[in-house]
Amino acid sequence: MEITGLPAHDESGWGQLAFEALCIAAAPALIVLAGSRLLSTDVSWSWHILSAVVCGCLFADFGSGLVHWFADTWFQESMPVLGRRLLRPFRIHHVNPDDLARRKFIDCNGDVAMVCDLVLIAIAGIPLDNFAGQWWYAMLGTSAVAALPTNQIHQWAHMPKPPRLVEWLQDCGVILSRAAHQRHHAPPYVEHYCITTGWMNRPLSAIQFFRRMETLITAVTGLEPRQDDTRFERAHA
Repeated sequence: MEITGLPAHDESGWGQLAFEALCIAAAPALIVLAGSRLLSTDVSWSWHILSAVVCGCLFADFGSGLVHWFADTWFQESMPVLGRRLLRPFRIHHVNPDDLARRKFIDCNGDVAMVCDLVLIAIAGIPLDNFAGQWWYAMLGTSAVAALPTNQIHQWAHMPKPPRLVEWLQDCGVILSRAAHQRHHAPPYVEHYCITTGWMNRPLSAIQFFRRMETLITAVTGLEPRQDDTRFERAHA
């Protein structure tokens, strides 16, 4: 799809939108069930549960960065399955970042909701009769809850005037702000990949985590980072 000469995100069919709406609707129910299960156990709300919640929030932000980095950096948008669903939207986003702001709520949030639903379902298999089980359950459950609005937060970060409450949360550093996210949108798009809260961007940049990962992957596989992303950008310049 092209809008004013720039590539745009593919329009979703009614079947896909219906599935995404179902995933979004299921998320609150799964969150309530997960929380109820934890509350029904003899869990001690001490420092270890608090640490799990904090780690879950950090893990959600790190996970958003890892997925973002992978989609920006490796393989071609023409590859089967992942190419169209994951890689192409990120290629488009660098060329036409404002296109994200036009996407409707269901289209914007459905895919992330699906992944979070799967995590919330999967943790039902974690036993809660021991310290480790409680910690992992709380950490993964928190990460799913924190990650659920990732694409919505990303969309708000591209709005010049988001809702007032959202703008306040951005200013407080609770969620990713427009100013912070613009650091990523400077070619060659190699920094500040985390788009949930943005909390992990500075520490990951400080240790050059993604650059070191790229060096390692290139040494092992011979793949070169951002070849397709650069090609896509030049083709639509």
